[in-house]
Amino acid sequence: MSEASAAPQVGWREWVGFMSMVVGMFMAVLDIQIVSASISEIQAGLSASPDEAAWVQTSYLIAEIVMIPLSGWLSRLLSTRVLFTASALGFTFFSLLCATSSSLGEMVVFRAAQGFLGGAMIPTVFATSYLLFAGRRRTQMSVLIGLTATLAPTIGPTLGGWLTLQFSWHWLFLINVPIGGAVALSVWTFLRIDRPNFALLKNIDLIGLALMALFLGTLEYVLEEGDRWDWFQDPTIAWAGVVTAVAAVGFFWRMLVRPDPLVDLRAFANANFAAGCLFSLIVGLGLYGSVYVTPLFLARVRGYDSLQIGETMFVTGAAMFLSAPIAGWLARSMDLRAMLAMGLLMFGGGLWWIAHMTVDSAFWDLFGAQALRGGAMMFIMLPVNQLALGRLPPEALKNASGLYNLMRNLGGAIGLALINVVATSRMAQHVVHLQEQVTWSRPAATGFIDGLTRLLTAAKSGDAHLAALKQVALMVRQQALTLTYNDVFMLMAGAFFLAIPATLLLAKPEPNAVTDAH
Repeated sequence: MSEASAAPQVGWREWVGFMSMVVGMFMAVLDIQIVSASISEIQAGLSASPDEAAWVQTSYLIAEIVMIPLSGWLSRLLSTRVLFTASALGFTFFSLLCATSSSLGEMVVFRAAQGFLGGAMIPTVFATSYLLFAGRRRTQMSVLIGLTATLAPTIGPTLGGWLTLQFSWHWLFLINVPIGGAVALSVWTFLRIDRPNFALLKNIDLIGLALMALFLGTLEYVLEEGDRWDWFQDPTIAWAGVVTAVAAVGFFWRMLVRPDPLVDLRAFANANFAAGCLFSLIVGLGLYGSVYVTPLFLARVRGYDSLQIGETMFVTGAAMFLSAPIAGWLARSMDLRAMLAMGLLMFGGGLWWIAHMTVDSAFWDLFGAQALRGGAMMFIMLPVNQLALGRLPPEALKNASGLYNLMRNLGGAIGLALINVVATSRMAQHVVHLQEQVTWSRPAATGFIDGLTRLLTAAKSGDAHLAALKQVALMVRQQALTLTYNDVFMLMAGAFFLAIPATLLLAKPEPNAVTDAH
């Protein structure tokens, strides 16, 4: 049976239902980053410290990362229609509660519930696209989903900053309410592609569920909080690391020995799927890492506010949008492995380009590198989606989609942890090196300080000499930060360049993989 004939007939009802699912997925991914530019406003509103306010984002990520691999089993149990509708309604309800939070404790609990329920919407869309569509339509849907999965975190800081400045931080969550309600109603009304299998409840693996939650939850906690608390020097992080290791061993053992595992790891026996998950991990590192570092540079070095950061970052999202139809057209005539290698080269090139920033780099200085990186993302996501999931049997798609999306989120978590470690180390080294260049033994340094002192004296700026020294210290810090962020971008570029040979691990796609079989 051909791929095209194996897929169900898609009418207008299925189209409406599926497009509603894509909107729901966009909301769930968007909410990972939408608070990133407004953490200080949320912190002030909830009377929390900076460290405590970070949990507004961390709690969402931990809960989401637990749900993503569980979504395959839940989809088989409840059906795609019921699971997605319940997820959208729950996500919407807890979004409303987040907006009404009056304390940090309430916000963290509600954000965790929002992330847990929203996490089910992400992999469900991937699996549904492969169950509903075939041939040319599948390629088009892969472009759409890839664009959604990468565009949402990119424009998250932009939208979040604008909403906070124009209204208040509460609207970061209130905006989900009407959209989430409409998505739930549409999916419930129009989408019926499978039936529930309540027989799965007879052998539900509660121990496996607990081990998975402990493993993924504590792993995410260690990665998010480790650098802040000096890693395993902190007793809480150390114990969380022990729990992660023990729970991981128990989880993998249980999933491999049970005949009906909660998360079927046998999908990794498919070489294309395993390699695709590796690329998904790298994509997560580059996507979330670049969206994390660039705003830091713009805020801490350039002094931009959240709206200015969003406007600068929007270039990447616009490039993704414009490159999507080009990627879809190339996928029908080009070996997907070559297309993936080209995308990795372009994305790595964009990271290498931006790794040459100076303290004066502004919108147009960053424009080309951001545009190249954004355009490259679609040349990576589309072939990876097709190569990883396109060769799996339909019955394995729901479970495999959860694992595939989990790897992207884990890549982001691991990448952010490594970025913080590298940034802390390199910042200290750059500060020491630059301070050696502005000692009293260097005539150029003393001459600059004397000249600055005279200017400040003329401007009647109090203790002009002390003010000049503070200005030099600020300049040293800005230069050190810029060099540090350049180092981080260069390391991320290296990861993408090193991944290019791994495209040889992928099997050549079948002739019908991306062409219309009719």
